[in-house]
Amino acid sequence: MGDISKEIESTFASNDLKAYINILYTASWINGKQLEFFKPYNISSQQYNILRILRGAKDPISVQTVKNRMVQRSPNVTRLMDKLCSKHFIDRIPSKDDRRVVNIIIAEKGLKLLGEIDEKWDSILLKNLTDEEALQLSNLLDKVR
Repeated sequence: MGDISKEIESTFASNDLKAYINILYTASWINGKQLEFFKPYNISSQQYNILRILRGAKDPISVQTVKNRMVQRSPNVTRLMDKLCSKHFIDRIPSKDDRRVVNIIIAEKGLKLLGEIDEKWDSILLKNLTDEEALQLSNLLDKVR
């Protein structure tokens, strides 16, 4: 089991500072693992997040709704969607009521990609945690926010 103090060879003035640094360090570690995991699929973790949002929505939703539901807020959601659209993972549907609004829906190819990812996803990032510990961690992170 890791210890942030040993990994970065540092001491901390308080436990809350240690926890804060540990959260940042772990987030960076997770981001690196995500880059590795999604590389063979030629998508980013943010694009994966968009695809999951669209799969969950089932019906077409607005770009703004996608932005609001994203785990990692991104100012370039439109660019991310452009890439997903060019790969035929999503489709744009103009609104019938307001031509300024464009709705987004996941395409069959996007659903297939998510299915492949779901099959490979094996909780490698949290493999050292029991199900109860994972729930506890999630609850603690909710409490922090």
